[in-house]
Amino acid sequence: MEKVVEICCGSYEDALAAYRGGAKRIELNSALYLGGLTPSPGTLVLTKKHTDLKVITMVRPRSAGFCYSDADFEVMKADTELLMKNGADGIAFGCLDQDGRIQEEQVRQIVEIIDAYRGEAVFHRAFDCVEDQYGAIEQLIAMGICRVLTSGGRAKAMDGAARIADLQKQYGEKIQILAGSGVNAENARELMEKTGIWQVHSSCKGWLCDPTTQGPDVSYSYTEHPDKNAYEVVDEALVKRLVDAI
Repeated sequence: MEKVVEICCGSYEDALAAYRGGAKRIELNSALYLGGLTPSPGTLVLTKKHTDLKVITMVRPRSAGFCYSDADFEVMKADTELLMKNGADGIAFGCLDQDGRIQEEQVRQIVEIIDAYRGEAVFHRAFDCVEDQYGAIEQLIAMGICRVLTSGGRAKAMDGAARIADLQKQYGEKIQILAGSGVNAENARELMEKTGIWQVHSSCKGWLCDPTTQGPDVSYSYTEHPDKNAYEVVDEALVKRLVDAI
């Protein structure tokens, strides 16, 4: 199986950096500092126009968790339809109930929209908030999810490597297992060898600075970076190192 590097991008500029670095697939978001929210259609359109990347777009209407109100979910369905109409190759999303289990009805509705456009339905790391990952993955397989992004239920994928390996062994012929969180050029090959997976997800994070982030008495800084004018970006050189490493 050909190895795949998926880069988590928060902007059109990030997508271009991932493309120049040699990635073939991205997860396109906005607001990565919130864990990734739905990107604008314009970001998607420009990415598809100027690259040949496979683009999986995030559909996540707000920060925090994944238990969505009726209003949240109406937005998710509308965004899924709009993004698929504008060229998305698939949608990354996740819906849980108040008890942290898969919200089957919401997942089925989103999958139905994605399937109408022959796209890929990807369940993101909401999966790592589920206590029974084995039962959950069987539900996702039954509902037509083609890929699940996971760190094996741990903060970092290397820490969850044993769980990822077991999921791959038991379910890898029925659903794609994509490992993410803390994946980089230094550990990706080892992670693949330990788990048997063939695809990894990474932010390849770098930093740029915008000197207008702070005024004399106001600040729009949101990072723990020493330079409070900093914001995260995809680092093209780190992408290339990761692609070369695997």
